[in-house]
Amino acid sequence: MYYSDEIIEEVRSRNDLIDVISSYVTLKKGGGGDYTACCPFHHEKTPSFHANRDKQLYNCFGCQTGGNVFTFVMEYENFTFPEAVQFLAERAGINLPKADLSESDRARDNYKLMLKEMNKTAANYFYYLMTTDRGKHAREYLEGRGLSKETIKNFAIGYADIYENDLYNYLKSKGFTDNQMKDSGLVDIYEGRGGKDKFWNRVMVPILDINGKVIGFGGRILGAAEGVPKYINTKETAVFDKSRNLFAMNIARRSKRRGIIICEGYMDVISMHQAGFDNAVASLGTAFTVGQANIIKRYSDEVYLAYDSDGAGVKATLKNIAMLRDVGLTTRIIDMKPYKDPDEFIKNLGAEAYQERIDNAVTGIEFEVATLATEYKLKDPEDKIKFTNDVAKRLSAIQDPVSRHSYIDAIAARYNLDRDSFKTTVSKYGALGISEKETFVAQSTLEQSILNKNKTQDENKPQKLLLTWMVNDNKVFEKLKDVVAVEDFIDENHREVARKLYDQYEQKGKVDPAAIIDVSDDLEKQHLMAEILQTELPFDMSEDERRQAINDVVKKVKQQHIEYELSRCATDANKLKSLIMEKAALSKLYISL
Repeated sequence: MYYSDEIIEEVRSRNDLIDVISSYVTLKKGGGGDYTACCPFHHEKTPSFHANRDKQLYNCFGCQTGGNVFTFVMEYENFTFPEAVQFLAERAGINLPKADLSESDRARDNYKLMLKEMNKTAANYFYYLMTTDRGKHAREYLEGRGLSKETIKNFAIGYADIYENDLYNYLKSKGFTDNQMKDSGLVDIYEGRGGKDKFWNRVMVPILDINGKVIGFGGRILGAAEGVPKYINTKETAVFDKSRNLFAMNIARRSKRRGIIICEGYMDVISMHQAGFDNAVASLGTAFTVGQANIIKRYSDEVYLAYDSDGAGVKATLKNIAMLRDVGLTTRIIDMKPYKDPDEFIKNLGAEAYQERIDNAVTGIEFEVATLATEYKLKDPEDKIKFTNDVAKRLSAIQDPVSRHSYIDAIAARYNLDRDSFKTTVSKYGALGISEKETFVAQSTLEQSILNKNKTQDENKPQKLLLTWMVNDNKVFEKLKDVVAVEDFIDENHREVARKLYDQYEQKGKVDPAAIIDVSDDLEKQHLMAEILQTELPFDMSEDERRQAINDVVKKVKQQHIEYELSRCATDANKLKSLIMEKAALSKLYISL
C-alpha cells in the first residue's frame, strides 16, 4: 500500500511523538525537549528510553530500538507501515485518500498475503482434524504429554492426516494452485502425479511471526517411522525465514516476566507457557542465530538459556552465551538436572520448583567456568594451576572493574583459590591484552563477524557524532555544509542520512530528522537511523570545548574519507597526489563557530 510523501508528512506532523508515547507509557520530562521512561520494549529497572520533542525521535540505549512516531506504533501495536499511517491518521482526524500500489509492489504484497492466508487455512484445517475421530491418536499423544485442551486451543495445535495428499486436496478445493502450494512449503508437486503433502501423520504446531500471522509449521511424527525425522519444519519461503523468527516470540514480547527464556524446541515452549512461563521461546529447527538474538534484544536485556542438559545442550549453551554477550545481552543458565529439558522437569517437579531454578540460575561466566572445571582434576596441583590460568584469562576480558572483582571473589571462594594471587594473575593477563577470545572460547566465523561489526560501529562513531551536532544545531549545519560533503561519510547508512539532511536543508533551510525515516517500512533501518540521529553528546562542555570537539570530529570524518579513498586509488598517481595534499591540509583546517 502506497501513500504519498505529502500525506505521510501531514500524518506525522499532526501526531506529536511525546503525546503519542504518553498514551502508552509514563514519560518523565528532562532537560530541553527530552523525556525519559523505562523502555516499553524490554524489561529494565533504570530508564534508558529517551524521546525528544524537538527532534520527534525516540531511542532506547538499552535495546537499540528507535525511530519516529510511525516506528513507535509499528513496534508497540505490531502494525505494518501502512497500518501505522492509517492508525495515526484516524487519531489526528485525517481522511486518507485511497492508496495506490505500483504493479510490482501490489503483486509482491498480494503474493505474501496469499501465502499467509494459505498457512492460516491449513492451520484451521489441521486444528479441525485434531477435533475429529481422525485426530484421536494425536489428541491422545498431546494428552500424554500433559497438554490441556486450553493449551491445545491457544496454540492452535492440529493434526496432519495419514493420507499423503489430504492437505493438497483440501487446499485445491479452496482455490489454491499447485505453484502456490509449492511456494508455501506445505506441498511438494510432482509432474504427472500431482501433490504430496510435506506433513502427514504428524502433530502440527503453527509458527507465527512477531505480528501473530501464520508463516509456517512444525510437525512431530506420531509413532515410529524408519528413516523419517521426528520433527520437521516448513522450508524457507517468501514469508518464513527461520533465522529471523522465534517460536512464540509474538507472545513472549508481551510477557510481564523478567527476561526471555530460550528453549531448544517448541514442545518445551508450549509446556512452559502452560505452566505460566509465557516468556519462553525457541529457535526453529536451526542453530540459534545473531538475527534471533537481535530480535530478543528489542524486548529484553536478559536471557535465560534452558537447553537440554546433555553434551549437545551444553555445547550449544556455551556457543550461545558468547553470541548473546556479543550483541549486548546478559545470560543466565537454568540448571534442570536431573531432568533433560524443561518439559520433563515441570512434569516431575512442577512450576514452583522450576521458578526456583530460574531464581537460582547462574550467570554465563559462572557456567563457562563450571564447564571448564570439569576438564581438570582440581585436586592435582598442576591441573589446578592450568585451570586457574585459563579462568584468569577469561576474567581479564571483563571491562567493568566492579564486575571483574566480584567474579574474582566468587570464583576464588568456590574453587578454593588464593584470592590475592588469583587477582594478580587476572591483572597480569589483562595487562598483556590476552582476551577470552584467544583462550577460553573457540572463536567461530560467526563470532568474528560480530567482532568486526562492533569494530565498524566504533569506526563510524565520528560520523554519528558529526550528524548529531548538525541536527542539534542548524547553525552548525550552516557552517559545515560547505566544509563537509555527503561523500565524506564513508559508511553507506550514515551517507544516506547525510544526503537526506542536506537535501532538507537545501529545500527548507532547516533539518527535520524525524522526516527522513517516514517512508521506510524496514524497522531495522528505522532503528539504525534513529540511533545515528540520537547519539549522546557530552553536554557539560564549555563553548571553547564544544568548538574544539566539533573541529576534531570534522577532521576525523574527513581523514577517514581520505584514507578510504587512498586505499582505492593505488594506481592513479594524480588522485593519490591530490588526496595526500588534502590530508596535509587537514592540520590547518579550522571552523569558526
